[in-house]
Amino acid sequence: MFKSLAGILSNDLAIDLGTANTLVYARNKGLVCSEPSVVAVASDSRGRGERVLAVGSEAKAMLGRTPSGIRAVRPIKDGVIADFEVTEAMLRYFIQKAHNRSKLVRPRMVICVPPEITSVEKRAVRESALSAGAREVFLVEEPMAAAIGAGLDVTAPTGNMVVDVGGGTTDVAVISLSGIVTSSSIRCGGDKMDEAIIQYVRRKYNVLIGERTAEDVKITIGTASPHGKTQTMEIKGRDLVAGIPKTVMATSEEIHEALVEPIGAIVESVHMTLEKTPPELAADIVDRGIVLVGGGSLLRDLDVVLRDRTGLPIMRSDDPFTAVVYGAGKALDDLELLREVSFE
Repeated sequence: MFKSLAGILSNDLAIDLGTANTLVYARNKGLVCSEPSVVAVASDSRGRGERVLAVGSEAKAMLGRTPSGIRAVRPIKDGVIADFEVTEAMLRYFIQKAHNRSKLVRPRMVICVPPEITSVEKRAVRESALSAGAREVFLVEEPMAAAIGAGLDVTAPTGNMVVDVGGGTTDVAVISLSGIVTSSSIRCGGDKMDEAIIQYVRRKYNVLIGERTAEDVKITIGTASPHGKTQTMEIKGRDLVAGIPKTVMATSEEIHEALVEPIGAIVESVHMTLEKTPPELAADIVDRGIVLVGGGSLLRDLDVVLRDRTGLPIMRSDDPFTAVVYGAGKALDDLELLREVSFE
């Protein structure tokens, strides 16, 4: 009886549990939460393990700035759970935030996961959600949710190709008849781009910068193509020789040079998936093109580079950042579709 009452009181949730950001969609409310997937934990001086200090934006502000005894953790690595307990605490925080801090809720939850997730990783996601207070958990592959969110008809017998460039992974999939026909998933996304910028600035200028600075550089002047308009930006970090703070001026051409390797890996993944695509579906993709989604797809000129390298039409979804969570939300509103596209 209590379970059914809690179900009536709760709004079912769709969650895009990303390496960089977690987005939460509540039924009848829309997008209710979009925060970084970061948790700040402090060691308990009484030897009782660790306690959660902050989650989301507040925790991200602490990245690279914490004293000893406090650490800012990203519990999702490469699209899968790396720290079970911290993920559970993070999910509990997002569930309560979506339900205005109420603890008397047991929502049905749809969670988006990478297409090549292992059965162990699936179980970890499901158990984390159940421990955090979910009544029932459905897992939906991210490219499938992204295709639904981008407005594609995933139930039709036609081929749709989706490229989801996330924080930890890039998932490429060909979808037809409510299923993924062929896919590839590489552990290369926005975070690898940030790492590449950190390494480039270190190598070229002997200056060490942090993750947040690298992300700002990528968003402000990062580009996938060497032919765009030149932009410049001040980068602040620590001089590795003198050991003092230092400011250098970087150009968009330099950042493009830094990003050549991760962009090459994404293009290669698209080529690999196209090679495995059945001919009839490949013919559909020639007509319909490739849909780009995910926060990483917002990198300037990434669509231009993919168009040049594949010779296919490339379309970026209207809002690449939220396409996955809105797709999961649409599936949540249509239980018949949800049962077709989710997997055990």
